[in-house]
Amino acid sequence: MSTFGSLNTAYRGLTAARAGLDITGQNISNASTDGYTRQRVTTSSIEAVQPGLFSTGTGIGQGVSIDGYQRIGDATLDQNVRQTASSSGYSGVRSSVLSNLESSLNEPGTSGLSAQLQGLWSAWGDVSNSPGTAAPASTLLGQAQSMADTIKTGYQAVSSQWSQVRSTVDTQAADLNSDAKQIAQLNSQIQQGLSTGGDVNELIDKRNTLTEDVAKLAGGTVHANSDGTVDVLIGGNALVSGSDYRTVQVSGGATLEGAAASPVQLEWTHRPGASVGLDGGELAGSLSVLAPADGNGTGGVLAEAAASYNSFATQLATAINSVYSTGATPSGTTGANFYSFSGTGPAATSLTVVPQSAADLQSGAVGAGALDGTVADQIATLGTGTNAPDRAWAGIVTAIGSAAKTEIAASDRATTAATSAKTQQNSTAGVDLDEENVNLLQYQHAYQGAARVMTAVDQMLDTLINHVGLVGIS
Repeated sequence: MSTFGSLNTAYRGLTAARAGLDITGQNISNASTDGYTRQRVTTSSIEAVQPGLFSTGTGIGQGVSIDGYQRIGDATLDQNVRQTASSSGYSGVRSSVLSNLESSLNEPGTSGLSAQLQGLWSAWGDVSNSPGTAAPASTLLGQAQSMADTIKTGYQAVSSQWSQVRSTVDTQAADLNSDAKQIAQLNSQIQQGLSTGGDVNELIDKRNTLTEDVAKLAGGTVHANSDGTVDVLIGGNALVSGSDYRTVQVSGGATLEGAAASPVQLEWTHRPGASVGLDGGELAGSLSVLAPADGNGTGGVLAEAAASYNSFATQLATAINSVYSTGATPSGTTGANFYSFSGTGPAATSLTVVPQSAADLQSGAVGAGALDGTVADQIATLGTGTNAPDRAWAGIVTAIGSAAKTEIAASDRATTAATSAKTQQNSTAGVDLDEENVNLLQYQHAYQGAARVMTAVDQMLDTLINHVGLVGIS
């Protein structure tokens, strides 16, 4: 190798060390950037020039070549993050919905229906002890209406929660469409960048973040292509294919009552009516809780809870009315109901107390006189027995509580798995500042060494050019 060749070798060492310093600085700068994957400069030695046919001797290499910048990621770990994000998204939504539903029951507590029932039966007992008296009658009517209002409030809380989740589904669908569009655009940019020899590491990081979002939203899976693009599949159907993408939309009722006839579903925009199959994710979790009641208690948790309120309101009113209608007011009027409710709309929201005063209460047996409290006493004991409304409500509370406990446990497990997967991914792809500082010193010393070689070669050339042939010249 010529002396000028040594100068070029030193220069290549300088550029390689500088590239290492640049990529280390990039890593340190993005140490806290979400989704960033650390990089390393990849180099290889340049082989020696092979001697010619009549040349003799051996040569050495010509320095170092910068081959590119490598992402230190792991496709298997990335896939595991997406899978666990899908499960975590699904169970997280269901856990949150059931936790809020359980809290809205206010059980146990003074404002819950269990306490309201105890107060109602006690008020009927007071009326049976003092039939026709204004004070206990007024207390009963107030407690009975409070019971109806509490049932209505509980039903409306479920309906409101359903509407909130329904609105969230629209937002989630919009986010999914936005992610799909961006992934398709990044696919195109990455493909073009690779074909021209450009660096696309940051673009790949952005795309990985988006595919993780898709997995969390809709359980999407990713298939890598040889040209650098990826296909994103939902339920086996392509959401993104290269630079092309499809969109989804939400159809179905906008209210809890309307969804009974028109269930909420996610469908392909280009194929209205064709449901999008979901393997997991927040969208699948949201749609599962928005499903209509099926009559067997296995439908959507919110619709089933609303149906439970209606069923309880109907059972309570029927149980009281069946006894109350056989009694008579102090003036002898009989046959009326104590509670009325709509036969077409939700019973829970239309439950109303019929009598307005002590004179309207059918608290005694027919023909027994104004001071008889036999019927009121019978109603006061409705809280006991196998078919008591209290038992029915306790069953509803137990079922919702049990379901909430199960979903919370499932969510905790899924969250733990997702956190573990993310930790494993970061252990490989994340930036370790201690390691980067060591690399910084290494590249700094390499740069100084290459610069020292260049200085030495420069001095040699100076001697060769400016001082050779000057011996003996005065």
